[in-house]
Amino acid sequence: MNPRRVVVTGLGALTPIGNTLPAYWEGLLSGTSGAAPITYFDASLFKTQFACELKGFDPLAHFDRKEARKIDRFAQYAIVATDEAIADSQLDLASIDKDRVGVIWGAGIGGLETFQNEVLNYAQGNGSPRFNPFFIPKMIADIAPGLISIKYGFAGPNFATVSACASSANALIDALNYIRLGYADVMVSGGSEACVTIAGMGGFNAMHALSTRNEDPQTASRPFDKDRDGFVLGEGAGSLILEEYEHAVARGATIYAELIGGGLSADAHHMTAPHPEGLGAIKVMHNCLKDSGIQPEEVDAINMHGTSTPLGDIAESKAIKEVFGEHLYSMNINSTKSMTGHLLGAAGAIEAIASIMAIKHQVVPPTINHQTADENIDPKINFTFGKPQKREINVALSNTFGFGGHNACVAFKKIL
Repeated sequence: MNPRRVVVTGLGALTPIGNTLPAYWEGLLSGTSGAAPITYFDASLFKTQFACELKGFDPLAHFDRKEARKIDRFAQYAIVATDEAIADSQLDLASIDKDRVGVIWGAGIGGLETFQNEVLNYAQGNGSPRFNPFFIPKMIADIAPGLISIKYGFAGPNFATVSACASSANALIDALNYIRLGYADVMVSGGSEACVTIAGMGGFNAMHALSTRNEDPQTASRPFDKDRDGFVLGEGAGSLILEEYEHAVARGATIYAELIGGGLSADAHHMTAPHPEGLGAIKVMHNCLKDSGIQPEEVDAINMHGTSTPLGDIAESKAIKEVFGEHLYSMNINSTKSMTGHLLGAAGAIEAIASIMAIKHQVVPPTINHQTADENIDPKINFTFGKPQKREINVALSNTFGFGGHNACVAFKKIL
């Protein structure tokens, strides 16, 4: 069997450092931090009082008031990012076979704010069981791909992937394989999350996962730095239009890059902590290379999971040394979470987009906020600290790892 080739023909981004694809890319290249004090609710009593919120996002610029009330923020973000991706792809929606277009979307949690608010309303209502009739459809993670398909009439494969912070990378791999195997010609895929909420901040604080650098939020996300103290919670969405290569060429589509493969693995180790030797990360990168049909020496850049947690950064750094050996020292490594924060289920999508744009423009965005070297991390690794670096990039990987030990890695290649 010869699997069909899959390319990226459209991108959309809604992030803490830019509400469109061009703004997001400019934010990455300029080393902008999206972290700031929380504005969505009073966080003064929380251990962490800052996050990477969206800036200037107005749902009423995209939905009428009645519609906006029916859709949780995570699904609003999914629709807005997908609107941009579809427009960017220049798909002819009037002539395309919509039975051959599907949507596979990732979300780690889904409508957390909706769930939180309905429970609060119940508790404050003296036990009266009055719930919003849209409570369940607003909350479920699979409502995002459902709403996208309803808006555009896409009748192909449609579902959600939920694998914590690996969710949208999982979605991309599933979408890749549906096109490879001939079940679809075009897939909308990506992820969204909206967990900057009372419940989200409280829950992650309770497990000591978040940075508490309240005095200086903009430098709080500091992957690979000795003084890192946890990740910074982010929100937003990334959407990609994946298309069978010949289908894209036939319609004269602009191709960003080829999605050449993906790998999956499990740590099988701990609910929240990575394997200390990075065994799951090693396996997932090996699996991705094998699926992509490439050797380690062909990889030029990796957007690391790089969350800025004490254990995770060390384990992932060990893993890339094991997989790439001496070739590692000729590669560029970075973590865009230093700027966007951690978008949980949307992380894989927006970081895949960063890798695709790095290939398109032949430049690696920086890892910001590094101040002190960690003696547990090899100092010879080029983490692209401080500023972007121009270089030849033919192949780029993007890693995403989630609570529960879920690992996903995707590989993109320049179309020559």
